[in-house]
Amino acid sequence: MQHFQDEWIQEWCNANGWTEFFCERANNYWAFPPGAVMPEPIPSKILRLIKSQKGMSWEEQYWSCLAVIFSLLAGGITLWSENPLPLLFAFAFAAVTVARLEVEFT
Repeated sequence: MQHFQDEWIQEWCNANGWTEFFCERANNYWAFPPGAVMPEPIPSKILRLIKSQKGMSWEEQYWSCLAVIFSLLAGGITLWSENPLPLLFAFAFAAVTVARLEVEFT
């Protein structure tokens, strides 16, 4: 899951003189600092700051909404069918979604 939109990183790079950013792995961004000839990872402190200012990315919002909709739908099916299994599946899906929402800073 992509926790940062590329526009957010590009905006920070432009404001601070960093150039040519790229994503090495999921949520591991590198760029050329001002006057440098080798790229360096964008500090995790900066990524935390960007995340706190911008909030959830569109992908995070999508998966969160999907988990809520799936849970509500499963709750209705559980009441209608008098079977707790749909609610169990919804809980498992929501648990996996919440775990994927966790941002790991290296």
